[in-house]
Amino acid sequence: MTITSRRGLLAAIAASAAALPLGGLSGTPARAAVAAADVAVPVPQFPPVPGTPGTVSSVTTAPLDGSFFSRVSLGALTVGVLPGTPERTEVTSAGSRVALLTKGARTVLMPGPTRTFRENKRLFQDDFVRTLPNRLLPDPEQWEWGWGSSRGGGSWSEVNGAATDYEVTAEGTGTGIISLTSSNVSRHVTVRDDEITNVDVRTTARFDKAPAGAAYSFALSFGYQDSDNSYRARLHFTPQGAVELRLEKEKANAVTALVPSVTLTTAAPAGSAWTIRVRREGSRMQAKAWRADAAEPAPWTAEATDTEPAFVKGRVGVRAIASTGTANLPVRLLVDNFSVGAATWAQPPTVTHGDWVRVLPEPFDGSWTPELEQRIRSWAGSTEPDVLAYAAMFLPGASDVLSGAGPAAGKRVLGKAGYGNPDAQGYLKEGSDFHDYMGLAWTFPTKTVAAEAPAGTLDCSGYVRMVYGFHMGVPMAAYDDSSGTRLPRTSRQMVDHSPGVRVAQATLPPATFAPPAAPLLQPGDLVLFNADLTDDTPDDPVTPQDERFLVVDHVGIYLGVDSRGARRFLSSRKTCDGPTMADLAGASTLDGTGTYAKNLHTVHRI
Repeated sequence: MTITSRRGLLAAIAASAAALPLGGLSGTPARAAVAAADVAVPVPQFPPVPGTPGTVSSVTTAPLDGSFFSRVSLGALTVGVLPGTPERTEVTSAGSRVALLTKGARTVLMPGPTRTFRENKRLFQDDFVRTLPNRLLPDPEQWEWGWGSSRGGGSWSEVNGAATDYEVTAEGTGTGIISLTSSNVSRHVTVRDDEITNVDVRTTARFDKAPAGAAYSFALSFGYQDSDNSYRARLHFTPQGAVELRLEKEKANAVTALVPSVTLTTAAPAGSAWTIRVRREGSRMQAKAWRADAAEPAPWTAEATDTEPAFVKGRVGVRAIASTGTANLPVRLLVDNFSVGAATWAQPPTVTHGDWVRVLPEPFDGSWTPELEQRIRSWAGSTEPDVLAYAAMFLPGASDVLSGAGPAAGKRVLGKAGYGNPDAQGYLKEGSDFHDYMGLAWTFPTKTVAAEAPAGTLDCSGYVRMVYGFHMGVPMAAYDDSSGTRLPRTSRQMVDHSPGVRVAQATLPPATFAPPAAPLLQPGDLVLFNADLTDDTPDDPVTPQDERFLVVDHVGIYLGVDSRGARRFLSSRKTCDGPTMADLAGASTLDGTGTYAKNLHTVHRI
C-alpha cells in the first residue's frame, strides 16, 4: 500500500495490528524435481494461544472511538524539575503527568492509550546455502563444524557422534549432512528454540546409499527436550525397498508408537528424496510423507493425540538412525531443506503500557516556552505513530507500507526487515543502513551514499537510524560523526556521539565489568551493548589497556517492562535475521543472566 499522510500511516498500522496472519512457507519441495502441485497444500493459521493474538507480531490498542477524532483538552499546566541526572522536566495537568522532557534531548515521554507489543515465533526456511566444513581451527583442540546458524531460525545444536558427523556444504544448492558411521547409533540436530508449542514444520532429505543388513531411518522431531525425549515422525527405509511412516514418542529412551506404522511404498528407488511434514496443534499431531518429486498429498497419513506434559513445548529438528545390524556404512543423510511455516511460542514476549515517545524538532534546553506548550498540548491524546510504533513495524509479520512522496516515493518504508547479506558460511553481514532497506542512494549533508546491501534489510544501527532518523527526523551522518548533532552510522560511534544525553554508562571497575543499573531508563532510550565482551588479559584486573573490554558493538531501542517483569528492548540481530523483541539466540532483556543483560554498556536518550 502507498501512504501519503500520517493519518493514513496510522490506519495502516491499525489494520496490521488487528490481524497479522501466521502465513509463511506453503511448500519446500526437493531440489531435484519441484512439482507444481507441491505448493498447493497451504499452511493454515493456528488459532491464538489463550490470551494472545494468533499473529507473528503485533501492536494493539483499544478500538478507535469518537475521542480519537477530537482534540484532548488540557487545563492549566504545571511545570517542575525532577531530581536526578540527567535533568528532567515534568509537565502535569490536574495532578497527572502529561509529558516528561529531558534537558538536552529531543524525545518526550507522554501518556496515551495503552498498547500491547508482542512477537511470536519467527517463521523460517533453511536451505543450507552455506559452507561449514569440518576442519581444525588454528587451535588444535578446536573444530569448526556443525550446521551453524539457520537464517531466521537461530543456530543448530548437534547431539551424539563426532564433530565430523555434521557438516554443511553449499556445493550445488546447499545440503546439511549427518553421517552414520556404525550401526545402532543416532545423530540429532535441533534448532535452539525450546519454547515452540504449535508448529507446522517440514524437511526434505535422502540417504546417499541404499540400506543393507538392516534399516536406516530419518525423523522430523518436535517437542524435543533432549536426545532421549521427544515426539517424532520417522521414515523407516528397509533393505527390501519399503518405506514406512511412524509417528512415535520417545520418553526416557523408550519408544512408543502413537499409531500403527503406515507403508508408503514397497519399492523406493535408492537415493530418492522424501519430505516429512508435521503439524502439531495442542495435543493433536498430524504427519505425512511423500516422494519429494511428487505432489504433496492433501490428507494426513497419520494422526494421534497425546498429552505428555513434558513435551508441551520444545525444539524441532532432524534425526538420523542406523538400526542394529545395518551394513553398507558409513552412510550420509543429505538434508535439502528445513522449514517452519507456522508456529507459536507458549509465552510470546509481551510488553503492555501507555507510554508514547514523541520527538521534538530541537533538543529541549530546559526552558518552558509558549511554543513548547503548544506542541505538548497538540500531542496530548494523539495516536499518530510514535517512536515505538515505527520500531514495531519492522518486526516479522508487519505489513508493507510504501512512501507516497519525497525522495522515497514508491519505496517500502515499513514492513518486516531482514538483517543483511549472508557470507559463504551463511552468517549475515553488517552494512544494511536505512536507505539500503528502501533500495535508495541517499544524499547526506556531506556525501551521497549508494545502496549497497539487500533491499529490505537493516543491521542494528541501521534499524535505529531508520526509526529515529528517517521516520522521526533526527539528523544523520553519512558515516561516523563526532559532532554530537547527527546520528552516526555505527553503534561504536553512537555511544559517544549520538545527539542527546547520556542516561547511564558502565564504568571500568577494578576487576570486572558491571552493567549500569539505569534507574532513569525510559521507553525510546537507546541501549548499547558490548555483546562480544572480551578482556585482553582475563587473568588480570581490568585496566584501561583492555580496549576491547568496553567496545560497543550492538544497539537497540528500549521498549518497556514485559509480562514477566523484565526490561525488554528491540534490536536488529544476525541470529534471527532482523529486528526482534524476542529471545531467539539471546534474551532481548536487560535483566537476568543473558548476553545483553550482562553486557549493557550505555543508555542514551536521543
